[in-house]
Amino acid sequence: MAPMQDVTDLAFWRLLSTYGGPDVYWTEYFRVHSTSSLERWILESITRNPTGKPAIAQMIGNDVPALVRTARELQKHPVAAIDLNLGCPAPVVYRKCAGGGLLREPKRIDAILGALRDCIGTRGIKFTVKTRVGFDDEAVFQELLPIFAKHSLDLLTVHGRTVSGMYRTPVRYDLIAMAVQAMPCPVLANGNVSSAQAAGSILQETGAKGLMIGRGCIRNPWIFDQIRSYLTQQAVALPSGRGVLEYVHALWQATEPPSSKERLQVEKMKKYMNFLGAGVGPDIGASTRFLHDIRRTTTREEFFRICESHLDHENPMPLEPLVPENNAAAPLATAHGDAT
Repeated sequence: MAPMQDVTDLAFWRLLSTYGGPDVYWTEYFRVHSTSSLERWILESITRNPTGKPAIAQMIGNDVPALVRTARELQKHPVAAIDLNLGCPAPVVYRKCAGGGLLREPKRIDAILGALRDCIGTRGIKFTVKTRVGFDDEAVFQELLPIFAKHSLDLLTVHGRTVSGMYRTPVRYDLIAMAVQAMPCPVLANGNVSSAQAAGSILQETGAKGLMIGRGCIRNPWIFDQIRSYLTQQAVALPSGRGVLEYVHALWQATEPPSSKERLQVEKMKKYMNFLGAGVGPDIGASTRFLHDIRRTTTREEFFRICESHLDHENPMPLEPLVPENNAAAPLATAHGDAT
């Protein structure tokens, strides 16, 4: 599961694990700077990990001493690996030359990776990187790959778009395939893994060792088990509309803080519905109407009335995006970090 800011918290981990869940969970990113400390709510995902699966802690920042300090602190906790974010396309992040913004400075990346490689590795903990293929020019990816290889990463995840491409442009699976050939470590493919069938095609096209899934698992928490079934040539089970409705109820309950105000929880649920709504069928018209109506709700009663009007049925739901996700998911994707 991809690290998604304000999404992949402890509550979401717990909920997703009840639907089969991924093989590995990434945390939201720890913001690292000269005076930073580990965010308590993110650390809880690690120290209270309810999934029974490995947890990888992600950092974002550009201050080398602070990144080293944070990496050493994280190694005191039960993490399988420490990951450096080189892909977040949120302007508030890249304008500070962090996340995807660092892709404009390969020499700086080289220095950061060298320092982190020297300090990560105690207790069998791995060092990984999640990256995009460039900031605004994919040509830089050929310069970045030797830098990644030089520092003996244990895993590289590649989102096949540039930072400036956000979620609008086609995913460059050919560049992910290039990374697979160039890197001595395993490579994960990231970007538009929207169904079990798409997962199989992406693995075949790229040769990647695995997949990282972000927006797709918000819309379809069954997707991990569906992919496992597809890859082992078993029938892929689709949820019914009522099954999806039950998921929406469970998502509300899992993510509602104690003493939360109803209006605030409705607004929080709208973020998730931006993703799920893209796959509400049976056609693009129904999906568009769902998104239009749900964005105008203000109460719990109204929110679930709209959900029930679209989902209270036993028809199977593929939950593949009918509305382009760059439109349906823009509020969360652009405001809260790398959503894939």
